[in-house]
Amino acid sequence: MTDGLLLPPGGGDSIQAMTLKVGAEQAAAWSVFEAVVAPGFDVGAHLHHEAEEMFYVIDGELDLLAFHPADSETGSDWRSWRSEAGAEVLRGGPGSFMHVPAGCPHAFFNPGSEPARMLFIVTPAGHETYLRELTGMLASGPPDPAEITALRARHDIHQLTPLTNRA
Repeated sequence: MTDGLLLPPGGGDSIQAMTLKVGAEQAAAWSVFEAVVAPGFDVGAHLHHEAEEMFYVIDGELDLLAFHPADSETGSDWRSWRSEAGAEVLRGGPGSFMHVPAGCPHAFFNPGSEPARMLFIVTPAGHETYLRELTGMLASGPPDPAEITALRARHDIHQLTPLTNRA
């Protein structure tokens, strides 16, 4: 018999602006993070060929994207994208939910003046490995963009628009 995991508020392993709640050491199927998204932070549109993700907004607001853009010449501001079916980016507050199937472009951005907080679930487990490797690269100064690209490729992260901080 295997016991479950109980964490008090704030419990877990801190990695950048996220707290790992459950990762590959505890579960093969998924990793779960509580993430704090700083004002102006834009993760940039990207996709994963294998991973699926879910985002649940706890506090604050986030602009959320989870669709293929209708126009291949979309530009670098994904917040203006539309899908062929007419879907637009959602400004989601507490209780908003986003599911991202494998292969689907997605992004989030904090348009507010206060941090937003979300629950972030990714399957399969192991996204924390990417975050730890990225943290190590950033700790030694500005990383070589080619190294970041190679890191992302190893972890099935295919960037479509730049990651930025618009604060």
